[in-house]
Amino acid sequence: MKTVGIIAEYNPFHNGHAYQIAKAKEITGADYCIIVMSGNFVQRGTPALLDKSLRTKAALQSGADLVLELPVYYAVSSAEYFASGAVALLDKLGVTDYLCFGSECGNLTILSALANALLDENAIFQSNLKEKLKDGLSYPQARNYALAASSPNLKADLDILQSPNNILGVEYLKALQKRSSRILPYTITREGAGYHMSKLHESYSSALAIRQSLCEKQDIAHVKEQVPESMYALFEENYQKNFPILPEDISNLLCYKLMMEQEKGFTEYLDIDHDFSDRIRKLLSTYTDYSSFCEQLKSKNRTYTRVARNLLHILLDIYQNDMEVFCADDYIYYARILGFRKDAAPLMSAIKKNTSIPFFSKLADSDSYISSTSGRKMLQKDIHTSHIYSLLLHQKFGQGIQNEYKTQVIIV
Repeated sequence: MKTVGIIAEYNPFHNGHAYQIAKAKEITGADYCIIVMSGNFVQRGTPALLDKSLRTKAALQSGADLVLELPVYYAVSSAEYFASGAVALLDKLGVTDYLCFGSECGNLTILSALANALLDENAIFQSNLKEKLKDGLSYPQARNYALAASSPNLKADLDILQSPNNILGVEYLKALQKRSSRILPYTITREGAGYHMSKLHESYSSALAIRQSLCEKQDIAHVKEQVPESMYALFEENYQKNFPILPEDISNLLCYKLMMEQEKGFTEYLDIDHDFSDRIRKLLSTYTDYSSFCEQLKSKNRTYTRVARNLLHILLDIYQNDMEVFCADDYIYYARILGFRKDAAPLMSAIKKNTSIPFFSKLADSDSYISSTSGRKMLQKDIHTSHIYSLLLHQKFGQGIQNEYKTQVIIV
């Protein structure tokens, strides 16, 4: 039995995602595909367009065999933490043979060379990185300068690190190497529109384009050709009942949280230094909504997306000290099942036999599986943030606030 893993957000699930699952199985010869998916909040620093249950169902109906939740601490963090947490989860299952990821360049050799150089971080790299950050450059810009100085043979390939899927691919490769994992990486060239393309493409539109189109046109018919039939059926069934949840829907909650903590500052949260904390406090009196505040806060050395993640860290209580403990403890304490296919029974049995971490679906049983304080804290954060998402659904669509402990695993 061979198994391939994919790390994803599916925000929302579209034709390109269905293509990736099919292609991943084809090129690896895998019998089963495991998805590690972000829950109800995603790496761009926003709530997901659709809740995790709907996205899980869409993935299972389009070829995935098992969907596991990536803990929110990693789901809403930088590419390095996102990749490290997800790779650790796949690795600890004990059955994952391959990791398949999309990339703009489609060249595993070049991506691996960049990963090796970044793992090395020799004295030349470190001194140049520190100097450029001090000059006010963003981390990605400073990193590229440092790489050019420390690994001149890679200078011609540094433009690759301008593309988000390439960046994630490099981080996946770094995570695999750091773990000395037996998982073999494969990359698939991204088809159709680029990650940042905001306009719909003929066949393979980006998730960003689909989200923006749904927001602008206030209907769903125009995206029918961009998603699998099963996903569109979920759109029709849930439109204006359970979705869309948009970035602006967290505006009031975020403003309240910022106002309540303005006096003490925000440096205890992940990736927030004193300068940025002071900037938030200084500009808070001008707050109107989430997106506008992100625009106000962004700067030469802090991108809009990083700002959005930082604000989400505050809203969800994602603390720097907690993340340091989790990373020191090897990232992952459990594998929570969001959904699976009935015919994936052999895969489920193999995981139960080989996994080094608890593998479960019922939250009521979690205390008997997870013994560590840190593991329970991580799981409680997943539960807490799902309740916040449920509150967003209640405020926007009048849905009853759902208890995460009563959420049913999706079986297709």
